[in-house]
Amino acid sequence: MYSSNSKIYCEALTYLENGVDLMKRLVIITVGKTHSGKTTFAKALEQQLQQSLVIDQDNHADFINTYYKALLPRQGPNIIKYNITQTIVDYAVNVTPFHLILCNSNRSRKGRLDLLSHFKNKSFHSILVNFDIPDHVLQARVTNSQRSTNVFRSASTFEEVLIRQQADSHKVDVVAPTEGEADHLFVIKSADDVQSVIERIVHIAQALA
Repeated sequence: MYSSNSKIYCEALTYLENGVDLMKRLVIITVGKTHSGKTTFAKALEQQLQQSLVIDQDNHADFINTYYKALLPRQGPNIIKYNITQTIVDYAVNVTPFHLILCNSNRSRKGRLDLLSHFKNKSFHSILVNFDIPDHVLQARVTNSQRSTNVFRSASTFEEVLIRQQADSHKVDVVAPTEGEADHLFVIKSADDVQSVIERIVHIAQALA
């Protein structure tokens, strides 16, 4: 049953042993509320940063809700989603040469620091991209959103998600990233900032090559 997967795994390890793993890789971690532009940014960056891969947890939620909804926990953390994401991240880290673009909210400081520590131990060069978009802009975006709601487990609309995230902003651990958390920190305040940040990230990758 697993013979073909084992063969692919062995081939990938051989590939890495031949020197690909010596390349300094980037991990780019987005931070921001729903509809702040994280996914659009991640896809654009993936197109311009060679050998990069977007890992978007919304895709995993959509997959589970489409095919394995019966496995979703009725309450508490969405363990199956987190486990799928972790499996994909681990595979990408250990068996591919890709720069990684982690596209989800990452608004908890402790969660970010744990994630950054993990990637530091794997010799990644870290970049945080904080989407500091005004709430009134986000409100207008969610009101007119055409995005699929199949990523939800408990919420029914993106407006509900935004309201919850706005409330979470009062929690002690939900804070914007600061200098020193990662090797680099970029802040996007509007769509006009996106391309310049992408170009700076591409330049960092080229300097590390």
